[in-house]
Amino acid sequence: MTFASLGLSAPLLRALVELGYEQPTPVQSAAIPAISRGRDLWASARTGSGKTAAFVLPILERLSSAPAHGAVQALILVPTRELAVQTGQAIARYGRHLPAPIESCVVVGGVAIDHHVRALADGVQLLVATPGRLLDLLETNGLRLSTLETLVLDEADRLLSLGFADQLAALLALLPSGCQRLLFSATFPPKVVTLAEQLLHDPLRINLDAGAAPPADVIEQRVIEVDVGQRSALLRHLLALHAWPQLLVFVASRLAADELALTLSRAGIRAWPLHGELGQDTRAQTLADFKAGRFQVLVATDLAARGLDIAQLPAVINFDLPRSAADYTHRIGRTGRAGETGVAISFVSASSAQHFRLIEKRHRIELAREQIAGFEPRELAVPVRDEHGGIKGKRKSKKDKLREAQARADASRR
Repeated sequence: MTFASLGLSAPLLRALVELGYEQPTPVQSAAIPAISRGRDLWASARTGSGKTAAFVLPILERLSSAPAHGAVQALILVPTRELAVQTGQAIARYGRHLPAPIESCVVVGGVAIDHHVRALADGVQLLVATPGRLLDLLETNGLRLSTLETLVLDEADRLLSLGFADQLAALLALLPSGCQRLLFSATFPPKVVTLAEQLLHDPLRINLDAGAAPPADVIEQRVIEVDVGQRSALLRHLLALHAWPQLLVFVASRLAADELALTLSRAGIRAWPLHGELGQDTRAQTLADFKAGRFQVLVATDLAARGLDIAQLPAVINFDLPRSAADYTHRIGRTGRAGETGVAISFVSASSAQHFRLIEKRHRIELAREQIAGFEPRELAVPVRDEHGGIKGKRKSKKDKLREAQARADASRR
């Protein structure tokens, strides 16, 4: 199958050729014709499978063939500012040769709302938004959805995990009855299933190994046993050994991101943190500088785990393990994208060993443990306390509650 066989017009095909897209991915082959026909869609596919192009291309095709009427016709809702900006960039790349430019706008928190109100007043056909800023615009009458023809919920599971269920329910109540609804989600917990049932009308279901760990021939997954106090030294050792031009390191908190980036910088390694406490301009510039290769190591929270496309990123390291087993796939999926291969390394200590076994169980994988000479662990393994591995039991600990409160606070700033 080719992109031409999917019914895309010559200007879009020209842009795809220039971007090096040779043939559609499975999710693109299934989704583009269905979206073009106006079907509702419920799609899940592995990270890095080309989901953004799967919905952006048919939306651009439709908007380019319809007269613009100065009001929002398509809305793409995403969970984070970074993913919103990236989606906006994809729209610009794919639509660069359209005879009449599609008026699009990205609206996110951290930017003066007056700027967004003025942009919408000038006329926007395609809007990319995060939930918080979208609701701000609706509440201040800066945006109306009565002309909306297509709604996309991208990373729907993440939208719900960040606590946006009530906001999504309020949004659904404002949609025109004939609005096409497209839901993309990497995993389908009960809340996402409920949302899909409320949102969609006779949807086409596409399920392409979503949530599954990437195959070994795409991403080499390694597990290194190391004591907590030796992780920074081991990270510096691996950087010297492999000479990766770029490396994405995941940590558990904003404080950990700041501290590890500072530690690496003091060791002469160009490193910067990325987390939700940073201002939007700083976050955008940090990510742009990393993609451009202006520094070597990006130390990030799970803010960078979803949807971000960093071309030819050779390696990812889980300095701290993800709290959610599902986020393991999203983290390591930042490498091994677009036909490239990559390596994903997880640091496992005595205290996190059982949690990593849970991650393996959830993803039906079993990875060999390694030890690096000079960094052999000395800490004793933590005894297993219950069926939840003593890591995440049914009763939430004080630390769990604090983390959830922090996640909600981060979400409110998106």
